[in-house]
Amino acid sequence: MAPAPDLVSALADLGRSPGPAGATPANAPAAEPEVLYDRHDVLVVRVGDVVVKAHQPDRDTGPSLDRRLEVAAGLPGLLLPPLGPRRVVAGRVVTVWPYGEPVDPAGPLPWAQGGRLLARLHQSPAPEGTPSWGRPARVARLVSRLGEGPEVAEIRHAFATLPSWIRGEAPEPEHPGRRLIHGDWHLGQMIREAGGGWRLIDVEDLGLGEPAWDLARPAALFSAGVLPRADWEELLGAYREAGGPAAARHDIWEALEVPARTLVIQIAATCVKSAREGDRPLDGPELALVDACSRISRAGLPA
Repeated sequence: MAPAPDLVSALADLGRSPGPAGATPANAPAAEPEVLYDRHDVLVVRVGDVVVKAHQPDRDTGPSLDRRLEVAAGLPGLLLPPLGPRRVVAGRVVTVWPYGEPVDPAGPLPWAQGGRLLARLHQSPAPEGTPSWGRPARVARLVSRLGEGPEVAEIRHAFATLPSWIRGEAPEPEHPGRRLIHGDWHLGQMIREAGGGWRLIDVEDLGLGEPAWDLARPAALFSAGVLPRADWEELLGAYREAGGPAAARHDIWEALEVPARTLVIQIAATCVKSAREGDRPLDGPELALVDACSRISRAGLPA
């Protein structure tokens, strides 16, 4: 489904004049808008050197997002700094950013660069007032909205093995190793600035949490047989060499077991949802993730 033209136009207008003088990159007033992303109730529009993002309506887009934007602005060597505060456009909360080149899926993938960025982020002091990250809550929402079917049954059986706080049945316990984490890291969360290095983007989940969660998505894909071992080892090796605290344990899978299991279930649920919305069958990697859910549910009782 194409994005609403009125919303694209409104975001483009903001992108042409996104903030006070001296705070924005050069931008041509006549630049034509380009939709970079339109999925899961998120719309991202580029206008010249500026990107405007309309956030999901059901996310926390109030004071917590303000604080996350402030944290990102204070770490410009790690995170892409926003161009000013959040705004409201056409009833949607939006943020404005400088444009950067995304990862080219056809080129050499920057796994090592990603590992080093995460290690640096995890070792950065968290500013006072940094909010807690909230990503695990997403898996419960996804599973609750799946409907029925054999794949959904496998996902729900696996979901039942997760700790009660991730299932939304108990408060999250205190974790002694909480640090500043991205909260939803994958290669799509990296851009290269013009004339600069790699930076992390998308800060909706930036906050205090266990560092292992930032490695959970690639760990989940590796454990499901979707991510090649060489890619996983390149990421993990660079992270470990840069002093990443999640790799401090002799066996990193002790830290990754619950996060990776959660992300297998979350990604499988997203795959099923996307396939149904597109009226198509699951493809090979998507089936591999559902199969990984079956292995999870056979492996043990609820954690």
